[in-house]
Amino acid sequence: MNEEILVKDIMSRPVTISKSAPITEALDKMLDEGVDPLIVVNHNTVVGIVSRQSVADKLGTKRNSTISPTSIHVASTVEEDFTTVYPDQDLDVVIPLLQAYKLVVVYDEDHRLIGQVTAGDLLKVMRPQGKAVDVMEPACTIDVDERVVHWRRRMIDDNLHRCVVTENGRVVGIVTETDVAVAMRRFREVVEDKYQDHRIRNLLVKDIMTSPVITVEGDTGIDTVVDLMLEKGISSIPVVNGDKVLGMVTRSSLVKAL
Repeated sequence: MNEEILVKDIMSRPVTISKSAPITEALDKMLDEGVDPLIVVNHNTVVGIVSRQSVADKLGTKRNSTISPTSIHVASTVEEDFTTVYPDQDLDVVIPLLQAYKLVVVYDEDHRLIGQVTAGDLLKVMRPQGKAVDVMEPACTIDVDERVVHWRRRMIDDNLHRCVVTENGRVVGIVTETDVAVAMRRFREVVEDKYQDHRIRNLLVKDIMTSPVITVEGDTGIDTVVDLMLEKGISSIPVVNGDKVLGMVTRSSLVKAL
């Protein structure tokens, strides 16, 4: 399968950030370039990755409430959730790697960073067969009036990255780690330290969610779903049957279905 397609045929340019950079710079770069995660480098050597999830976790931690977001450095959020390949390897090598890691880093024969492969890169050339309902994963739901601190607790305890927001049983939005990261940054920048603990407890999901949200019916073809994701630059789409949430198609669930 895909013997003629090589890593170099689908890889994208590497998007990097210095480990000494503030996490606000990393977040801005992820949002501006529509990527997640970034490759973290130290003197041109890859040392790990930084993701929107790790930024959200760091900014949402109470012990960092008195620290300006611009004073928190990428080095404190580095993850090792990546692996490496070479450009002339077959594409088939990448599939199980992306099923296990957030990012695949591409080195040349001199071990120099020359590219990266993400789930989005892979899905441009390879997609599973079937319909949305065949590749969806379970989706959590959360009420529009739930407190953000409770949602963040669920993110940590259950390793959740996104949740469908409902109001009276109707889908009204989605809240993701990106929404949390952006909201926590803005919150830390504008609210004085002495008021943060009180104010953050009054922050509701509806204050930070993305709305409206794109949804698809369960019988929507996978090609349509992937095209929507790539066109809109999003990583997940809730699957619904009328007002009922059936699940969630994510880039990860699509790669796992290959």
